[in-house]
Amino acid sequence: MAVPPSAPQPRASFHLRRHTPCPQCSWGMEEKAAASAGGREPPGPQRAAAVAYFGISVDPDDILPGALRLIQELRPHWKPEQVRTKRFTDGITNKLVACYMEEDMQDCVLVRVYGERTELLVDRENEVRNFQLLRAHGCAPKLYCTFQNGLCYEYMQGVALGPEHIREPRLFRLIALEMAKIHTIHANGSLPKPTLWYKMHNYFTLVKNEINPSLSADVPKVEVLEQELAWLKEHLSQLESPVVFCHNDLLCKNIIYDSTKGHVRFIDYEYAGYNYQAFDIGNHFNEFAGVNEVDYCLYPARETQLQWLHYYLQAQRGMAVTPREVERLYVQVNKFALVRSDPIQPVLQGEASGVSLGDAKVTSHPILPHPSVWPNLFSRAQFCAPGSTPLAKVGEGTGGQEREW
Repeated sequence: MAVPPSAPQPRASFHLRRHTPCPQCSWGMEEKAAASAGGREPPGPQRAAAVAYFGISVDPDDILPGALRLIQELRPHWKPEQVRTKRFTDGITNKLVACYMEEDMQDCVLVRVYGERTELLVDRENEVRNFQLLRAHGCAPKLYCTFQNGLCYEYMQGVALGPEHIREPRLFRLIALEMAKIHTIHANGSLPKPTLWYKMHNYFTLVKNEINPSLSADVPKVEVLEQELAWLKEHLSQLESPVVFCHNDLLCKNIIYDSTKGHVRFIDYEYAGYNYQAFDIGNHFNEFAGVNEVDYCLYPARETQLQWLHYYLQAQRGMAVTPREVERLYVQVNKFALVRSDPIQPVLQGEASGVSLGDAKVTSHPILPHPSVWPNLFSRAQFCAPGSTPLAKVGEGTGGQEREW
């Protein structure tokens, strides 16, 4: 993919102001009871209005007939024989097709079909609420409808970025501004709880119950990983990172750059919810290392991070920030970068959807950032709990998300 053209640089300083209280945001994230106790994930934000629902089930192996039935409901003035379609094939689990009439795709409906059994990983009701919440704050496309096994939404003009793009200052500035905008979506006075530890515990539970033991021959035992997770939770919970509304899955391909408008938008809200500020940023910084061929030499250098974080804090607070404030966030972010759930997700998604685990390969890369950031975290000897081995990285690739355009 060609490198996108440079984004226009605004002359005035850019900052965000918190929105007035929004009825969609008035919800507090209560920690889930332990999965073993049968608890449910905290509910998402309340819906502002009902989303159209159609009792149509789309065959994931033959999407077009079902997609065209949905288009007849959403665009009754379109003649079925004139509807153009485009399949997107990068996703491991979800299936995606675009339906449109004109070549410029200005009016284009995306039909996304969920992968089988992906409800093990994703709360679909929360996904819809997150979609609406982000749309209300100008951060998401229109959600047209849901159906039995998927949803339809607006095509967002632009190009999906790659690792080589998010390293460019002119683009990572836009990413920092957009993340700051999302992180200012507040909980109207409630005290939201982070979902990170519940999610990680749930993933490990699914690994135990769902994954064939033969697939994990090169991976440390789940019990060892759980010890490491407990150690990380103990240390990271002491950092007092603010809990904000997070995307939680900011892969490169989930960032859409519109060169005409000079901004970026984030897509795919399956994992969105309240979480640690530093986790959302650190999770994104891990993407600098690449996807299929991971090279932590590409993990952002200190100066790059400080520049990124300065853009972010200034936009989030709407005022000048001090070097001390940037440095504090820098340390928090790099510590939270140690926690990566996305390497586990492809294996779980592949298994849940019946996809060959060849698409979610097991490798031996540690789930750690590049050693250049270690002095700002803990001592190197502390990366593993006593008696354990480094966290293993499971599955690089698309992680079950679509590279949509």
